[in-house]
Amino acid sequence: MEEYKNETEFLKDYNPDEYEKLSMTTDILLVSVSSKKQTNYRKTSKKMMSILLVKRDEYPYKDMWCLPGGFLNPKTETLGDCAKRVLKKETNLSDIYLEQLYTFSELDRDPRMRIVSTSYIALVDKNKLTENINEKASWFDITLLEEDEKKVDIVLDNEEETISFTIKKTLKEKTTDRYKYTTIKNTKIAFDHPIVILSGIERLKNKINYTDIVFNMMPKYFTLGELQQVYEVIQNKKLLDPAFRRIIADKVEKTDKVQTGEGHRPSALFKYKK
Repeated sequence: MEEYKNETEFLKDYNPDEYEKLSMTTDILLVSVSSKKQTNYRKTSKKMMSILLVKRDEYPYKDMWCLPGGFLNPKTETLGDCAKRVLKKETNLSDIYLEQLYTFSELDRDPRMRIVSTSYIALVDKNKLTENINEKASWFDITLLEEDEKKVDIVLDNEEETISFTIKKTLKEKTTDRYKYTTIKNTKIAFDHPIVILSGIERLKNKINYTDIVFNMMPKYFTLGELQQVYEVIQNKKLLDPAFRRIIADKVEKTDKVQTGEGHRPSALFKYKK
């Protein structure tokens, strides 16, 4: 191995073509929690968690659904820049919560070439979407069916199409409760995006226990009942009222506003205590 006196000498001989090439992408898991329409106005609106998917119009995986994503421009973008560009293209939004999730680098995750993807999770209140989303994109309500600790069945529905897939969970580290995810049933979601989706939902489920992240999906004013429903939808379980009130006691403050016109007694409105 040749020795160099300094970095300048090394760079003179450096040949980048000697190294393997790969491409980088970012994929965005955009999550919202909103009310599902009720035919009976006396019933409280049911909250559903939704994610945004885009229908592919070219190969590979033509006519299948995937998360919004795009290739990194290595000369002009950081990964964060790329994620913001993708989000702006699909939703016309540029000022919403965005957090890096995981990097996915399985050898066979894309049939075209070696592609490593860094995923991001973005949170939004759907009511802030004042512009139309990409015509190829659609919101899907998401339901997680967890009958045991070894697998998760996920159902996505946009009222025109229902998609389902199954993820196997294998415990990797008992001390940290970390799992490896493997897709065992899937016909309509492209790439390894079923795993990205579950990974993001699990991250969100954990973070609402110790952060204020949930308020990125809430309107400015809300009832405690609405906020509790959002917690329950994300955690996929019913919460006891006293326990929930303790969780949010220091996070919200009561306003002088009330919610009316819902077919039941007016409810006090709260807001996030920043």
